[in-house]
Amino acid sequence: MRLLIKLKNAKEQAYDLKYYHKLQGFLYNLIKDTEYGELHNRDGYKFFSFSNIFPMKTGKGDERNLILASPGGKFIDVVSGKLSGRKDTLLHIGEYELELCSIKKIKPKLENKCSIITGTPIVIRIPKENYEKYGIEEEYDSTYWKKNYSFEAFIKQIEGNLFKKYNAFYNTEINEIPIFEQFIFKKPTVNHVIKNGVEHKVFGSLWEFNFNYLNDSQRKIIEFGLDTGFGEMNSLGFGFMNVEK
Repeated sequence: MRLLIKLKNAKEQAYDLKYYHKLQGFLYNLIKDTEYGELHNRDGYKFFSFSNIFPMKTGKGDERNLILASPGGKFIDVVSGKLSGRKDTLLHIGEYELELCSIKKIKPKLENKCSIITGTPIVIRIPKENYEKYGIEEEYDSTYWKKNYSFEAFIKQIEGNLFKKYNAFYNTEINEIPIFEQFIFKKPTVNHVIKNGVEHKVFGSLWEFNFNYLNDSQRKIIEFGLDTGFGEMNSLGFGFMNVEK
């Protein structure tokens, strides 16, 4: 399930390239007095993802959008309810001052033949035990996937990540199967995020995934991925996916 949040610039805005953690902080602040108030401090998957604030318009009165996604319908309801109570006040996300125009629940429709594209970069880390398998020479316990590594490493890690999150959310033990049919690497990305007051570089990538005929097993995992995000660091704004129309 998704929440389409329509916004409007309350003033002339400067684009902030490092607002990921500020947007995450805004979302956590919204739910701090709810049953999800300790979500930020819990270990493991957070089971939500979100888009950038788009389009990149900076003029006063320009319309903007934010999409929040989660497989947990109750989580979406809680955020929606909290936002509804803020309609008469300005929303502050980092340096942005925004007016809340409307909130609407939406669900992407997956056709049998479809394409899925990255709304925000996918982040994948490869553990040290897989270095030899993929011909990676690094000294760290894990390394971000980069385009000079094999595509097999990326696909295997992203599929494994999706199944782990699915099984954790639904408390199941379904076995991994190949999910992706055709994939197109678009470009690498480097983002800066702040964790515990320290700025870190995060290496990601943009992709397009094409499906000629989704079977039921693929569909349920892809639909889950559209809600929870692909890859890692979804609650920091990475791995948000869109169905291309």
